[in-house]
Amino acid sequence: MAPLLRTISREEHLAFVASRPSASHMQVPSWGDVKPDWRAESIGWFDRDGAGRERIVGAGLVLYRPIPRVKRYLAYLPEGPVVDWFGAELRQWLDPMVAHLKARGAFSVRMGPPVVARRWDARTVKDAIADPAAGRLRDVTPDEEDPRAARLVAELARLGWRRGEEESEDGFSAGQPRYVFQVPFAGRTLEEVRGGLNQQWRRNVKKAEKAGVKVVEGGFEDLPAFYGLYRETAERDRFIPRPLAYFERMWTALRTEDPERMRLYLAEHDGETLSAATMLTVGDHVWYSYGASAGRRREVQPSNAVQWRMMSDAHERGAAVYDLRGITDTLDESNHLLGLLRFKVGTGGRAAEYIGEWDLPINKVLHKAFTLYMARR
Repeated sequence: MAPLLRTISREEHLAFVASRPSASHMQVPSWGDVKPDWRAESIGWFDRDGAGRERIVGAGLVLYRPIPRVKRYLAYLPEGPVVDWFGAELRQWLDPMVAHLKARGAFSVRMGPPVVARRWDARTVKDAIADPAAGRLRDVTPDEEDPRAARLVAELARLGWRRGEEESEDGFSAGQPRYVFQVPFAGRTLEEVRGGLNQQWRRNVKKAEKAGVKVVEGGFEDLPAFYGLYRETAERDRFIPRPLAYFERMWTALRTEDPERMRLYLAEHDGETLSAATMLTVGDHVWYSYGASAGRRREVQPSNAVQWRMMSDAHERGAAVYDLRGITDTLDESNHLLGLLRFKVGTGGRAAEYIGEWDLPINKVLHKAFTLYMARR
């Protein structure tokens, strides 16, 4: 019997997430509070035991975005929903979800199944960067591949879903990143994690310590200091920065839900803040979320100091994985994002490729119109 689906309370949603080893930080109820331009709803899948008692077996945070001048919505489940993607027939999860969202006025559904298809070890990525013939990470033979992911992709396509991402020339998707870099912590001591850093990384961490760089945890009142560095980073790395209000809203929403959900770290040297970063936690999964650094006094290695402090704290709190989030897929030396890839590869972790975001157009005309509208913004 297919699971039943209905709207659930924040408390039910959080309880289910807490019962799982991890879930994306974009699939907890508070993430809806971070996105005021979207209307949020928590949904849950239920089955019944032999006595007829309901048991929640899946959950998702849905964000509804209205199309201009029409009371119809894009329904978006970023890095979700949180279901057992390999444990039941796919239609049992998706059919009731689509029916529910259609009844809510959705003209299109977008979701990002948190399913990893392939992984590349740090050494493999490093060798690929050095190989002039390797143009993109996707074309490099992976160290690990999950055949279940390939079957899931084929089934999504058979059911009418389409890959929804449109990658830029830098290899980043328009939605959530398809390629990320993660450092596994499970079963490893902190010394083993430190030993996995490459030689340059270990040297830089020692340089920061020797130079007297101090990494401290900040609070809400320190967000402006972080934001000043973030704006500087945006100008240097050529991306459009979010407003300060976004980070203030994120801090308030996530920490109200769980004081451990978001942390802010700042690297200080001789009374000046030179680098800062935010860290998010759900279950045993920890993310380096946003980072920022000054263009001056880089010789004291404040960014390495911040990262190592966050990794150390995450390990101490029992994290199974430290996630450095998105990386570029391109390995072209001329690409300005290759330096960020090298920085993350230096942690000794693994690159991972998710199966990407998927669209199901319910009303194809409105879906196309909305896609064109977003492209022209």
